Amino acid sequence: MSNQIVFYIMGGSVAVLVVIILAYYVLSKKMQKSEYKQIKKLQQGTKEKSFSMEIVYQKLYVKYARIPFLKRYILKLRRRLEIINIDDEYNTRKDSAKILTRALAIVIPVAILTIIITHSSYLIMFTLLIFELFMIDTLIDGSIDKKDTNLLKEQLDFFSEIRHAYHEFNMVEEAIYQISQDDERDISRQGEKIYETLIADDPEMELEKYYDIAPNVFLKEFAGISYLTKEFGDRKVNGASLYLRNINNITKEMQLEILKRDKLNYVFQSLSLISIAPILLLEPLKSWSISNFSFTESWYNGKPGMVVQILILVLTIISYVLVRRLKDNGSTGMNTKNTENPWQAKLYKNKVIKKIVDMFIPKDGTKEYRKVQQLLKDAASHLRIEWLYINRICLAIVTCIASLIVFIYLHQLAIDYVYTEPTTTYDILGEMTEEDRATAMELTEHDNEVIDQFRGDMDVTLQQVQIVVERTDFYEEYDDSGITQAAERIFDKIQIVNSEYLKWFEVLLSFVFAIVGYMAPTWMLLFQAKMRQIEMEDEVMQFQTIILMLMRIERVNVEMILEWLERYANIFKEPIGKCLNNYEAGAWEALEEMKEEISYMPLVRIVESMQAAVEKIPIKDAFDELESERDYYQEKRKESNDRLIKRKGMIGKAIGFAPMVCMFVGYLIVPLVFIGLTSMSSSFSTMMSQT
Repeated sequence: MSNQIVFYIMGGSVAVLVVIILAYYVLSKKMQKSEYKQIKKLQQGTKEKSFSMEIVYQKLYVKYARIPFLKRYILKLRRRLEIINIDDEYNTRKDSAKILTRALAIVIPVAILTIIITHSSYLIMFTLLIFELFMIDTLIDGSIDKKDTNLLKEQLDFFSEIRHAYHEFNMVEEAIYQISQDDERDISRQGEKIYETLIADDPEMELEKYYDIAPNVFLKEFAGISYLTKEFGDRKVNGASLYLRNINNITKEMQLEILKRDKLNYVFQSLSLISIAPILLLEPLKSWSISNFSFTESWYNGKPGMVVQILILVLTIISYVLVRRLKDNGSTGMNTKNTENPWQAKLYKNKVIKKIVDMFIPKDGTKEYRKVQQLLKDAASHLRIEWLYINRICLAIVTCIASLIVFIYLHQLAIDYVYTEPTTTYDILGEMTEEDRATAMELTEHDNEVIDQFRGDMDVTLQQVQIVVERTDFYEEYDDSGITQAAERIFDKIQIVNSEYLKWFEVLLSFVFAIVGYMAPTWMLLFQAKMRQIEMEDEVMQFQTIILMLMRIERVNVEMILEWLERYANIFKEPIGKCLNNYEAGAWEALEEMKEEISYMPLVRIVESMQAAVEKIPIKDAFDELESERDYYQEKRKESNDRLIKRKGMIGKAIGFAPMVCMFVGYLIVPLVFIGLTSMSSSFSTMMSQT
């Protein structure tokens, strides 16, 4: 190839390179001036980083939903969160996985710590590990309650913004729409749902649907008042908008509820931990006591110590459940249990099981049947009567079997302790040295050889044992007194070993415990009903607030007020519902029948005012005292909440501290005092006999 051709190729290459550089420069300039730069910025703003916790939670949700054990918890979370995150599947999955992950991050280390601390006692370890499953429920419920409370706090700002938007647009639906578009708060999703309800073709039907899924009663009230104002129009009362006054009433109710929850959380924040603490302290307390007072080892490692441990475990579980029910009672949270097809319903479909359960259920129409149904209503339980009896029967069976297993375990524990207890006299203070322990264990092993020869022989005598001891090589160097003492010691051990078997009265006790287990669900319902009665005053005061909001709205009548009260009622839901059903047959008579069913005087006065509004005077005149004494009722509501919290706090502290007190008294003080005095008495007797 000639040099001229080479120069042509090199020149052409340089020219092409220059053209490419110029073209790149021109294109980049145009891109800077075009929308390309804005598109890149938008992509950068929305582009996810290489690692994102949101993506991790989405993947974890899918994993949790596939694991049988965790599926129950993730579905429970979902049922609660999808109400708050309306029509937002992404956030529902993310929040569900986040809460469950945090709960597992706490429970798993606690479970590992439990295994480390209680590895020497499989019964306690097994009980604690089962008990820690309940902790997951508590952590999950606590996280959801926190989110529910945050929603209430967001509602305060939301309603404040609604007031300003309503002044600007003077239209309810437009004000709600504008405020709901401003941000991505949980309350904004609720606002969008309420807006869609108001502009629907059939808003009444859509409103009823929203009432079923609303996260709290205050959003129900807001949606209802917004609908009534949109349909019937707003009006001025003393120069102020009635709609805004009603929003102000709802806001005050929410403020009281938030303060009530904050105070309850403060009172109960440590009670759950205090009620759990004893079961984690049993083994450390036992180790400390044995290391400092070795004479207590036989008590802690024997049947008495195990019996006290089991009693403290049972008391701790009961206290923990009651404290949790006491704190959660009256919450505005939704019920997350599967009320459509729970395991009880699946079990009841079996024909054989159905026949057995029906034998225990009282006959329909009997006094006992009505009593159980009333108890379920008073406790606001989701259970049906057949589900309740399935719970009772299953708990009775489990309690009976568990009691028998525990009795058998205690007998085996006593036998094992005879075979493994160092055979020596105990010092009052301090531990045995390694040399003393080795000598004591050697003596125990030779005692065990004799015990094995007579194990199961109920007719063995001391003389027979003494003959065998005399023929044993280990006891050849013993004198007659030493052989007699050894024979008596071994004979006592044989008596213990041969007497440790399941006895008839223990079987009888198992059936007694089964009866207690059978009654436990009913007692729990009674406890819930009692706690609900404490909140009776709070519910009636909420009724007064609802009536205050409705009494000045045009076209509102007594029947509509009753419908609103039933919608938000909890304790008095049944009598109000019954009154509504009988209302068409005679308004005054239906109200009179309702008044006879209830005994709480503040609600009786409300019913009497309704009767006056039915026959004589307008609604606003019948309830004018509520308007004039609104400030008084507001202060009374605050005082009522304070009394409620104080009363719950006192009951909660008594229940929560019970396991701790029993642990120190029954598991530490009593053994030290009783066994110490017994050892001292034995020592004095020995000294007196020697002198």
